[in-house]
Amino acid sequence: MTQPETTVDRSPKAAVWQLIRAERAALAADLAGLSDARWATPSLCDGLSVREVLAHLTAGASLNAVRWMAGVIRCRFDFDRQVAVRLAEQLGTTPADTLERFRRIVPSTTKPPLPAIAMLGETIVHATDIRRPLGIHRDHPVETVTRVAEYYRGSDLVVLAKGRIGGLRLVATDGPFTTGSGALVSGTTLALVMAMTGRTALCDDLEGDGVELLRAR
Repeated sequence: MTQPETTVDRSPKAAVWQLIRAERAALAADLAGLSDARWATPSLCDGLSVREVLAHLTAGASLNAVRWMAGVIRCRFDFDRQVAVRLAEQLGTTPADTLERFRRIVPSTTKPPLPAIAMLGETIVHATDIRRPLGIHRDHPVETVTRVAEYYRGSDLVVLAKGRIGGLRLVATDGPFTTGSGALVSGTTLALVMAMTGRTALCDDLEGDGVELLRAR
């Protein structure tokens, strides 16, 4: 008897969600067994611990457009307050609870009114916000971080990136990414992505005449 064919979604959007799931799963694995004390480590996000950043990622994967807008209205269009409220909802009572909540959203395709590629950027950037202070290294597939870099170079949505790199020439040393003209900033694609999104700590990994200008921005 002939078995029915299984339909496989090969659309670009589906491919991005596969990358998001892979990055979430890798982060969950990296944080397994982390001591309670290390969960309180300050992240690269000002004022937030690594545990709080993980809860923020969980919140982002738990909000559809309707819930997101309802929260924005409830917070009177104070977007920072909305972020804080949603983070608190997903923090849980213990670090183990925070991690388990994150594990549950690994396959989620729920998102606020953002393109899927923005969710991939959020995942990689915030995962680095967590890993870097903990001394955890991940070799991201260069194709994945290149897609994120290509997105950020043309967008100021959610996070200022396009505006931050004006008048600079960014060149990746580990992949094909390059953009702009002007003073040179070179380094790994991940370091460029993190600097583009305002993480000055990663500027220490970059070289070129434009590094200090980028750091100041």
